[in-house]
Formats: sequence, C-alpha cells, structure tokens
Amino acid sequence: MIVWLNGTHGAGKTTTSALVQQLIPDSQVLDAEKVGETLMDIKPGLPATDNFQHWAPWRPLVVETARHVLDYTGGTLVMPMTVLVEEYWREISAGLAQHDIPVRHFILHADQDTLRGRIAGDMVLGPDSPFRLQYLEPYAEAARTWLHAEAEVIDTTHLTPEQAARRIADAVGFPQPASASAG
Repeated sequence: MIVWLNGTHGAGKTTTSALVQQLIPDSQVLDAEKVGETLMDIKPGLPATDNFQHWAPWRPLVVETARHVLDYTGGTLVMPMTVLVEEYWREISAGLAQHDIPVRHFILHADQDTLRGRIAGDMVLGPDSPFRLQYLEPYAEAARTWLHAEAEVIDTTHLTPEQAARRIADAVGFPQPASASAG
C-alpha cells in the first residue's frame, strides 16, 4: 500500500511522513521529489521548466520507483509529495492501480495564513522561500476545484504533526494500542 501525503509547502508533509512511518509497521518513506532531483541532474539538461513534474518522465518514474521498492520491501510506502495538477495525479494513481497498488491519498491542509507563517518560520529551507510561496495560490485553486474531492483531508491548522500522523495511521488501519493511549 501507498500512503500519499499531498498538500502544499508548509502543510507538514515531510515532518508528518516521518512520524507516520514510525506508526505503521513495515513501512518506509519514499520522497518522490528525489525522482525529480535525479531528472534535474541529467546533463546537459532536460527542457527548461519551473517544476520537474512537468517533465513527462517524472510521473511514470514515480510509479515505477514505488512499484519496485514495494516489490523489494513489501509493506507500506509513505510518500510525501505535492501534486497540484489533476492530470498528473490521474496519471500517477492510474499507473499505481495498473500494478494493483492500493493508494490512500491524504491532503494535509492548513489555511493560507498558517501556511505563510510556517514557511516564514522554516529555518531548514529558509524563511519566505519564494519557490514555496508561489504554490500557495495553485494549491488553493486545486483544493477548490478537484484535489479535496480526491483525498482524505486532514486539516493541520490546529494539529501538531504527531496528531496528524496519528489520524493518518488510524485511518489506514494502524490505531494506537489501548495501552499506549492510557495515561
């Protein structure tokens, strides 16, 4: 199975994916961005674009990478990756379905003010990253038009990453043991 964590920058995908992985036995995190980074390393380079997802090879390579990793490891892949273009999501999800790989698609959502605040306070990637800020409106548009209808939405505006991870693990069938919730 794949647990896909979607949402825009600042929603908490990277942090939450690591926590979800800890809650789901026999799971690994596969960041589909690494597939894009591999394509970015091709020399002299693929056609210029502002987003590697626009390169046609990215989407089937994500599918094939996930398929091969699952064939090798079994278990569950937790995949944090923003996909805001409906056609791209359809291509990825159809490719995974062709290989009989079930996908639980979650959107980590937060309101625009919260997202801006998280991006501004991110000392790892740098505050107010123009790259990250430019995706806020496309995310809002995708959320309004198709994205929220395609996934289970987890509003992280007032949740800690641990709480969001727990909701996802519960939703995919890995609830917290009763002894762990006591106290």
